[in-house]
Amino acid sequence: MQRHARSMALAVIAFFALPALALAHPLGNFTINHYAGVRIETDRVLLDVVIDQAEIPAFQARQKLDTNEDGEVSDPELEAGRVSSCATLARDVDLAVGGEHLPLTSTAAGLELRPGVGGLSTLRQVCGYEAPLSAPVTTGTQLEFSDASYAGRIGWREIVVEGSGVAVTPVEGELRGATASDRLLSYPADRLNDALADERVVVSVAPGGPELPPQAIPDAMPIDAPGAAPDGATPVAAAAVPGGVAGEIPALFQSADLTPFIVLLSLATAAVLGAAHALTPGHGKTLMAAYLVGTRGTPVHAVGLGLSVSLSHTIGILALASLVIGAQGVLNPDLVVRSAPVIAALGIVAVGGWMLVAELRRRAAAGAPSDHHEHGHDHGQEHSHEHSHGGVTHSHVPANGAAITWRSLFVLGLAGGIIPSTSALLILLGAIASGRPAFGIVLVVAFGAGMALVMTGIGLLVVGARGRLDRLGSGAGFSAVRTWLPLGAACLVLGLGLFLTAQAISAPPTL
Repeated sequence: MQRHARSMALAVIAFFALPALALAHPLGNFTINHYAGVRIETDRVLLDVVIDQAEIPAFQARQKLDTNEDGEVSDPELEAGRVSSCATLARDVDLAVGGEHLPLTSTAAGLELRPGVGGLSTLRQVCGYEAPLSAPVTTGTQLEFSDASYAGRIGWREIVVEGSGVAVTPVEGELRGATASDRLLSYPADRLNDALADERVVVSVAPGGPELPPQAIPDAMPIDAPGAAPDGATPVAAAAVPGGVAGEIPALFQSADLTPFIVLLSLATAAVLGAAHALTPGHGKTLMAAYLVGTRGTPVHAVGLGLSVSLSHTIGILALASLVIGAQGVLNPDLVVRSAPVIAALGIVAVGGWMLVAELRRRAAAGAPSDHHEHGHDHGQEHSHEHSHGGVTHSHVPANGAAITWRSLFVLGLAGGIIPSTSALLILLGAIASGRPAFGIVLVVAFGAGMALVMTGIGLLVVGARGRLDRLGSGAGFSAVRTWLPLGAACLVLGLGLFLTAQAISAPPTL
């Protein structure tokens, strides 16, 4: 029994730690990736089209494949989807020869669910098409191919053109004679952040050139022979995922009861992952510190800011999961993910601008001459308002910086937490796929609690460090630091906000 409990514990830790440690898909969990092999012969054109969907879009596709809505994709459902998905894809693939748009006939199809992270799967779709030519190609015949499927979704797009018995010359677009990704099976490491973006290619063809061996699509089956794989092909069915399609769901959620031990361990693991996520770059720790320093925040404000970051992140994950599940075709989830950094950066700009304006106004008010200013001190220091009484140097500048408000604190917390964690989203979707959505929501809340603990701790350290600086002394050096610290903090928040805004807007539209 104890050995079984240890095994279950390791299974839980592996399941929840895996999304945080690695991305199953090298191009990211939101991507839909395309490959099109265009083979031109003297009297026909053959197409080998592959769509590789990462975990998030594959989760959406599973909902459509599961026609009986029992939570699993059976062999018959996968077989039906294998054929129908290629018919659907053909509507978004355009092939024109000599200005004539050619109808595509499906000849082969493959649909394979592959293991991903967090108990989810990726989806590989392969479609073979044939388009006979109304007349054999002649010198100067132009061929145009374009792939408009999944428009607006981020991902790799690759078009390869080859001729068999014809010579091919590029007209528009880059002419690729060989695949750089092995038909989306092995993406080149040096192109992961600079993905291919082929959507359209135009070539000129002429008779001549070497004859190529007959086309073979190794991961698709003939349309008219379901279940019978051609030579060299691998049957594509539910068994492509170890243990069948149901095997993509962790055995933990399939057979084990959520005992108190498992629940507590899961919550603790999710909280640790959230804490680790908060320590990674990009979560506004510098901005939070600058804000608390510049606004003279208290420990209560530090706790509030940490909680607001966690709350906004948790709400964002739940909203994004709802979008993935219930708003297909209305708003792409990757569009939300790409927009979040821009929204967050603009929020930081707004907070930084407010801090700067408030601090400048405070300084202007503090520096205004007073009709009742009759102290006997050296007015040569009136710009800094530092002077001595009885040998003690002090300043008439108010100790506080810009007045802190809960509204500005919430805005900064929203900006710090609005960018979603893919790990948390995968945890939630994995639990939903296993039939335990409520447990997934609880785990996301625990993930957010771990984030809040770290962010609050950092805020408390910053507030404590600033208080220690205030108590170190009242000499001119410390007084100058205290005087200029709020202004410097405001400039830092505003500057970082502007930098992050420019970075988010100029980010490539793909990966």
